[in-house]
Amino acid sequence: MTESVAPKEYAAEVSSKHLPAMPYGDIPEPKSLRKVLGPSVIMAALSLGSGEFLLWPYITTQVGLVLLWAAIVGVSLQFFLNMEIERWTLATGETAIAGFARMWKPWGAIMAVAAFVTIVWPGWATSGATVIGFMFGLSPAGATWLAVGALVAIGITLTVAPVVYTAVEKIESVKVVAVIIFLLIVLAVGISARAWGDVGNIVTGFGTGLGTIPGGLDAALVLGAIAFAGAGGIGNLAQSNWIRDKGFGMGAHIPRIVSPVTGQDVALAATGKMVRQDEPNLRRFWGWWRVANIEQAVSFWAVTALSIFVFSMLAYSTVFLRELPAEGNLKFIQAMGAAVSDIVGPWFGILFLLIGGLSLLLTALANVDYVSRVIADVVKTIYLTGSARWTESKLYFGVVWAMVLIGVSILLVGFSQPLALLVVSSSTSGLVMVVYTVLLIMLNRKALPDALKLSGLRLGIMIVAVAFYGWFSIRLVISYGGMLFS
Repeated sequence: MTESVAPKEYAAEVSSKHLPAMPYGDIPEPKSLRKVLGPSVIMAALSLGSGEFLLWPYITTQVGLVLLWAAIVGVSLQFFLNMEIERWTLATGETAIAGFARMWKPWGAIMAVAAFVTIVWPGWATSGATVIGFMFGLSPAGATWLAVGALVAIGITLTVAPVVYTAVEKIESVKVVAVIIFLLIVLAVGISARAWGDVGNIVTGFGTGLGTIPGGLDAALVLGAIAFAGAGGIGNLAQSNWIRDKGFGMGAHIPRIVSPVTGQDVALAATGKMVRQDEPNLRRFWGWWRVANIEQAVSFWAVTALSIFVFSMLAYSTVFLRELPAEGNLKFIQAMGAAVSDIVGPWFGILFLLIGGLSLLLTALANVDYVSRVIADVVKTIYLTGSARWTESKLYFGVVWAMVLIGVSILLVGFSQPLALLVVSSSTSGLVMVVYTVLLIMLNRKALPDALKLSGLRLGIMIVAVAFYGWFSIRLVISYGGMLFS
């Protein structure tokens, strides 16, 4: 395959060295916000788990509200990061990872491995099972078996859904609605006057942690919390896959993942088409861009920022400065449940644990889904483009069950500490985010036509994102590198 393609028929900016040349195509008319809501809801649901319910509340129990500025900055940067991921897919129908592979083929495999390595640790299923276990007095062993059952149930759910994206969207939408209702209840009855009085610490604490991390907090925990203030890690890149299956922009031309049991599979590879560079198509593209930005702001940024703020304020109101033994077993969540039961009523403590536990279990479902999507897309698009036997759907379900079985094995060999598993996943995800943020800047600057490329204020914000995630990643490397040589 060479780089020489007819400029009037193919997008000359897009490399065809590693993937087929990209022809031009017509983009469909943009849909209303009501009809496109969904992909960012899934991302918000993915966010409403480790960072929002566990990591940031835990940090708040240790140092108060002074680090919460980093969470708000982190989720705000992720809004712009997600929109650059969407820019490429809206314009081409390809995932951002496929775009990376056009620049250098190994990037596809690297991102697929990173997705698997960071999420295969069953921290979300274990955490959800542990929190549910607090309600019923389950022992750690009982919670482990509940987590095993949850992983198997996730595999079955994703296997039998006729159109997988539709099933995931419906399940995660119910979760998001339930969490929002709970957050409103917390705002009304669960936050103390002291917490409201100290909320200014979020602003006055700006910059805290850029030097010495307060409270002796572990660098991996802080980087992980910042990375997971939002979806985090390769989860952000999965936005490409979700908007494509929803039919956003040029993604309408790409086949969707369907069940091998109940759906009608298609063997086409997911290489894309560039939106044609004429006035009608550019008008439709910018219409899609506008509605996609609104969908992301409403469904992802607002919900995620609200949940980080409310859960952290609840932690500050209930257990800040208390001595909490065995934090690795999420005892601080159990203590929060007991505290809100005393303050508001037993019903509220039960609701807190129920919402938190189910939220974490459904985050585990979204995690398995997106990792499987990313890996299946990489393998089919880059390495098995011409295969009629290996469809993206078949590859997807192979990865789903590999993740389920490996997760079960990790739990059964005894590695079941929830917070430790989450910190492993989240901190490594933070390192990966630095790399692909740089790649996104390169991709959307070099491989898109002038009318569509990343520029101006958004380019500046992406550079800030590299610096922000890079600084905390460097802190992590220095911290753990020092341990290796001490």
